[in-house]
Amino acid sequence: MKAWVLRDTGKISYEDMAVPEPEDGEVLVRVRAAGICGSDIPRIYRTGAHRMPLVPGHEFAGEVEALGRHTAPDWLHRRVGVYPLIPCRECAVCRQGKYEMCRNYSYLGSRRDGGFAEYVAVPQDNLTMLPEKVTCEQAAMLEPMAVAVHAIRRLGPCVTDTAAVCGLGTIGLLTVMFLRAMGIKRILAVGSKEFQRRKALELGVREEDYCDAGRQDVCRFVRERTDGAGADVFFECVGKNETIVQAVEAAAPGGRICLVGNPYSDVHLEKQTYWKILRSQLTVTGTWNSSFALGQDPESGRGGDWNYVVSCLRSGAVRPEGLITHRYALRDLGQGFLLMRDKREEYGKVMGLMP
Repeated sequence: MKAWVLRDTGKISYEDMAVPEPEDGEVLVRVRAAGICGSDIPRIYRTGAHRMPLVPGHEFAGEVEALGRHTAPDWLHRRVGVYPLIPCRECAVCRQGKYEMCRNYSYLGSRRDGGFAEYVAVPQDNLTMLPEKVTCEQAAMLEPMAVAVHAIRRLGPCVTDTAAVCGLGTIGLLTVMFLRAMGIKRILAVGSKEFQRRKALELGVREEDYCDAGRQDVCRFVRERTDGAGADVFFECVGKNETIVQAVEAAAPGGRICLVGNPYSDVHLEKQTYWKILRSQLTVTGTWNSSFALGQDPESGRGGDWNYVVSCLRSGAVRPEGLITHRYALRDLGQGFLLMRDKREEYGKVMGLMP
């Protein structure tokens, strides 16, 4: 088969390699669509992966073409989405079913071969069956959609809350999308690019509720649009010191803040910012990955964040494909890596498609 293989930091190439043999409890998935995550770019070009050589890619969907031993025959030829985190099932959080916080996990696309290939071996229990109306292109965005939903559920906003979303990359825009789908009417969106402004407006954010962080004072913007109160819930989707401080300063008394963005560097809080957390009795929480009930299909009703996302796709409540700006054949996916690395033009979700 063909695959993009990361042999060392900055050294990725389109190569021939053997089709993987599914082990006990695994299936062989023929990849039909694979999205490039923002985290893939530093993994490829700056930090490397946990092991190399490695096939990156953790946002993908496809069709089951072969079964390993001890797998259910019903999965054969099914179209599937794939939860990329492979938990140990033995640590304390795994025993509670909180697999996203597993202490000894593996991960498709960073710790073992992932989806930038024609085929990938996947544990059967990490599959979710796709309803007929859900395309593989949509399903390749299940992982970032579930990440956004997980963050929203960490704060549990109600329909009367004013929600602020700072950072309108894929996760931030998906957070806006799902807040809207959940009935949150007042959403303040903070971005830094014209593309982000356009997409936020397409998702239903009012023009006056969009803040250009490069030109406007974010905290003043939020206060002016909340009669001085601040945002009831604030999603920080950037991961920089300055935006985390903005989240604290722009939150309403008793407000809730969810830190979503991966950190760019060390974070330091000045004394006055710390005082604001204390005196305003803010709730500051982190979020990581998403919840998934291993071995459950969406029809069971017990699929956590993934089940919710699939149900939203099935009903048409969300349409994530509107965020896709670039589509490449697998052999040309390297152009997508360079596009995102060099930021040569505006982009949203960059997707690889396989016939």
